[in-house]
This record gives sequence, structure tokens and C-alpha cells, in this order.
Amino acid sequence: MPQSNHFDVIVIGVGSMGSSACCFLAECGMKVLGLEQFDIVHEQGSHAGQSRIIRKAYFEHPDYVPLLERSYHNWKKLEQQTTDEVYHRTGIVYFGPPEHQTMAGVRKSSSLYDIPVDSLSKEESFNRFPAFQIPADFEILFEHDAGLVTPERAILLYAEQARKYGAAIHTHEKVSAWKEEGAKISVVTDKNDYTADKLVITAGSWTSKMIPDLKTELKVTRQTLAWVNPGDTEKFSLGNFPCWFIEDPDRGMFYGFPILPERFGGPVGLKLASHRPGEMVDPDRINRRSNDEEEANIRYVLSKYLPEAGNDIISIKTCLYTYSKDENFIIDHLPGYNKKIVVACGFSGHGFKFVSVVGEILADLAMKGKTELPVAFLSLSRFGK
Repeated sequence: MPQSNHFDVIVIGVGSMGSSACCFLAECGMKVLGLEQFDIVHEQGSHAGQSRIIRKAYFEHPDYVPLLERSYHNWKKLEQQTTDEVYHRTGIVYFGPPEHQTMAGVRKSSSLYDIPVDSLSKEESFNRFPAFQIPADFEILFEHDAGLVTPERAILLYAEQARKYGAAIHTHEKVSAWKEEGAKISVVTDKNDYTADKLVITAGSWTSKMIPDLKTELKVTRQTLAWVNPGDTEKFSLGNFPCWFIEDPDRGMFYGFPILPERFGGPVGLKLASHRPGEMVDPDRINRRSNDEEEANIRYVLSKYLPEAGNDIISIKTCLYTYSKDENFIIDHLPGYNKKIVVACGFSGHGFKFVSVVGEILADLAMKGKTELPVAFLSLSRFGK
């Protein structure tokens, strides 16, 4: 095999986590190859759709908060390096029954890590966020330093930075096989053969196809995102309207964003979605057309909580969640390969805000075999296999 086809590290999947990993590895002087079966960026996986929420008062588990602190730091670093903007501070307002685990989780993380979160009365909430119609028995919390990250722009910037540092990024090149061969890892694609000292697998919803013997189950679900056209767009625009979560007692969690200007890409409208697991799918055989039930679900949350937004749905798109068994991430060395292979997967619909720190972690694990960042709670060992 030509020496030019050997790399220090090959990254399979240059989407959210993979683009960041390529950047951090190349910045450290590694000879890096990133292999992406689609384009950078694309709408086939988990990162499309204009915006992703970023927050610190993490209701999923407080162990994520130190990683979020580093993530905020690394997003700022990317903005400084590129003189671009990916993080937009809007604040997030949480609505839900006070006994619900989401609301309790926000309070817990806020208390443990001194994260500024206000508890609002219904009157205070109406004065600050008059577009919401909230039941009297709901708790209302507001997190100041939360907001949104622009996923497509962030991925493009990380891929551009990776190339700037010398990484090779190949698009429309699909990996068909990989295996350990002596001290090296061989990777076969539909275009070429390569070898590497280390392999990082960030294949998103295709992880189970890349690692069929992964010792835990991953579930891929089809999720829908909707954009609506409210009559008063100024009221719901970036700078005037926050990001939000609502825990509905009957239909689960909904979330949404302000209207973003045209420069963020289309659709231009008020974006919202449901966070509950959707239909299980094969990522290579997914029906991307919306159905009546999905549209009814969107209209339900609009009429119940945001009546001023109307119900003029202008677009519905799909993305994919890849759930781990406990809905926490998996970031670890793959057992049995002497720390030559690193995997990051199972981001369970809440991973994008961590892209900037996961790339750093994956680079550490590939280059050093360990990381100082606190990710032990995300290891494969928690599944007992």
C-alpha cells in the first residue's frame, strides 16, 4: 500500500463529532483522514435543521455539566479562530409540572454548579414571554446563558479548520469494511484502501453497521422538525424570543427556537419539535415524508401553548436520533483492540451542544489513550459487558 494511503488516524463519519475530531487531531499535528459517505453537510443524519439548543443546567444528568463548561469554552475558541459565530445567547425558558424530572433536573444541576436560573411567577413569565399560554400549575424556570448553536455552520467550520491544519477530508466515500491487521487498522471504501495507526468511529446512526459486534444495543429513530409562519414574525425573532422547553403531561417534551434570519439558511420560520422517541428506522431506508399524526402533534402544542404563533406549517423535515440503552452518550475505546479504536455514539438527541468538547476528547483518546476530561460515566463498561 502506498505510504500516502497510511494515516496516523482515520475518522469514519465527518458529521457532528467527526468534523470536530478531525480538527482537534490535525491541530495536534496528526496525519488525519476523514471519510464521509455523504457531503459536508447533509440532511441524511442527525445534524441538519439550522439550530440546536445549548444549555448548562442539564436535566439529563449533572455529570454532563463539567463537559458543558468545556464545550462553551471550545465553541468560543472556534469562533475566535474563524472570526465566525456559532453560539447565539437567547436564554431558555422551561415550563412543566414542578415534580417532573425535567424541572427537578434543571434545579439540581443549577444548584450543584451555581448556574444562574430564575424561578418565575406566572405574572413575571407573561411579562417577559407573553406569547406563551401556560397552565397555572406549571413551574417556570429561565436559564440565562443558554441559547442555540448553528449545526451546519459549526460542522463546516470544523471541517475547514481540519483541512487548514492538514487533514484530508473525503466526501461521498463510503466505508465498506475495516479490520485490525497486525499493528495497523485497515479501512476499505468504495474508492480506495487505507491503513492507520488509530481509528475513530463517529458514524452516527450508522454506528451499528460499522460496529456490528458493539456490545450494547443502539436504537435509531425518525424525528420530525417543523417550521411555522406566525403572523407577527418580529415578536418571535432572534433577539426578541427565547429558546424553550415544555413538558406536556400527555404528550411529553416539546422544544423550540426563535425565528432565525435568512442568513442561517431555510426554512425561515418558528421552529419546534417533539423530543420523545419517534419511529424506529433503518437509516438507509427511511421515509422522510411527514404524516397526519406528526402534523397533528405540532398543531397540538401550538394551539395549547403558543396560540399567537398560529398553525401555518411551512415545512416539516426529518432527522435521526441514535439512542443508547440509558439515553446517555457512549465515548470509549472499543474493547479488544488495545486502545487502537475509539467510538463515539448514542447521542440520543441531546448531543450536538457537546460537539466542540467531544472532538477534543476523541483526539485525546486516540493520541494518548486517555483524557483528563470527565467521561468515565459514558464508558461502555456501564452496560456490564
